[in-house]
Amino acid sequence: MQHIPSRRYAVPGILFGALTLSTLCAPGAAAAPVRSGIEADYNGDGYLDLAVGAPNAKAGSREYAGAVVVLYGSASGMSAGRRTVVHQDTAGVPGAAETNDRFGRSMASADLDGDGYSDLIVGSPGEDVGSVPGRGAVTVLWGGRQGIAGGANLPLPSYLDEQSVMGSGVAAGDFDGDGRNDVTVTGRTETRTYFGAFTRTGVPARQQTENLGSTTGTVAGDLNGDGAAERLYPRGTTDDPAGVISYVRWTGGSTYATTELTGADGAAAAIGDINGDGYGDLAVGDHQDPGADRTGGHQGGRLTVWYGGPTGPEPAQRPTVVHQDTAGVPGSGESADGFGVSVAVGDIDKDGYADVAVGAPYEDLAGSTDAGAVTVLYGSKAGLTTARARMITQDTAGVTGAPERHDYFGHALTLRDLTGDGRSDLVVGVPEENSYGMVSVLRGAAAGLSTSGVVSITGTAAGLSGASQEWFGMVLPDAAR
Repeated sequence: MQHIPSRRYAVPGILFGALTLSTLCAPGAAAAPVRSGIEADYNGDGYLDLAVGAPNAKAGSREYAGAVVVLYGSASGMSAGRRTVVHQDTAGVPGAAETNDRFGRSMASADLDGDGYSDLIVGSPGEDVGSVPGRGAVTVLWGGRQGIAGGANLPLPSYLDEQSVMGSGVAAGDFDGDGRNDVTVTGRTETRTYFGAFTRTGVPARQQTENLGSTTGTVAGDLNGDGAAERLYPRGTTDDPAGVISYVRWTGGSTYATTELTGADGAAAAIGDINGDGYGDLAVGDHQDPGADRTGGHQGGRLTVWYGGPTGPEPAQRPTVVHQDTAGVPGSGESADGFGVSVAVGDIDKDGYADVAVGAPYEDLAGSTDAGAVTVLYGSKAGLTTARARMITQDTAGVTGAPERHDYFGHALTLRDLTGDGRSDLVVGVPEENSYGMVSVLRGAAAGLSTSGVVSITGTAAGLSGASQEWFGMVLPDAAR
């Protein structure tokens, strides 16, 4: 069955059959100190790499089996020629590629075994296990001198029932301040956290179940400056269909405090220091329009920024809210634009303040429905500002392609320094470009995001089959979905 997104319910979800959407170390050197945030140098050459998810990709004749393409960074950036393509039929990867596995539906990066190479954690929430359909699985793909090779599954409880869809979301970081990276995994019926170090068979030092109810996405980063990554789980509740965020903070030893951030509605999130005060800040995208079932939000979608502090984001603070009707922001809020379907945070201009990119993949342009757009907003000492705000589309000079119906430009985003120059580059997923998908990389520069020398890689150039609806670029790692 063809996977066509609904404009009201974000594409960042999972489709199983007829179900509806739910939502740098040198090689061989000792492991570097654990960092909160993006840690994605899979081959240890000192340049960050990029994993691109294509969870609809075919494996042989098996549709929606899923695949991940790892593109390796360099001083000149990415190229399609430096890559590794992985699916569940790849030698050394556990399991087998099957219809509707959705391998690559979620991804995160961290060095889990302490060998100095980043590893890639991949969710396949549609995985059938034995007689249990849709139980889900999470696979660790190991980094090494030659890049990604081999893997192991993380252990999941045997009691999980059908359509638990474990692996809907994954996030990684040092959650307990012990210098070892950890992993958290979400699903419909359970949230689970694994603490490092991990063996090469995927066994963690310990693991625990989180009593958070049904969760689908997750993001991690240091919001209180203690050097440990906090975990955040956007989710809906009976009392608040628009959602809340469960914020889990380490308080020492093996204890944690959980706070509910109400009013932080939305399913897409990313973390970075937007106001430069040394604390991570949380940017949350809420793409849905207000309606009978939700009184919050803004027509066309909105972005909410919660600022971190010594105890993380204070629930009582008045967050910054930005939408397409905010003064200085290009465009206007129109029904079902999807502003906030995707969010990325990183320092584009190297001024010490993290900037924010917001995807609106359902933006109509030049008569083309759902062509898509990305808005770039810049950080400052006062926090997120609309000064220099800019909308990027495939009609922007220098950007590959043209606005076409159902391209979904901006459906997935990440900001990371792919060339080692200290500036974050913007990676934009365009999952329906020419029906099989593309990613485009726009370089960070002192004057802001540049559209000169844009590099674009299609799914076919990256080694996929080129079949229609593979959705290369549907998923980019290290942000909640």
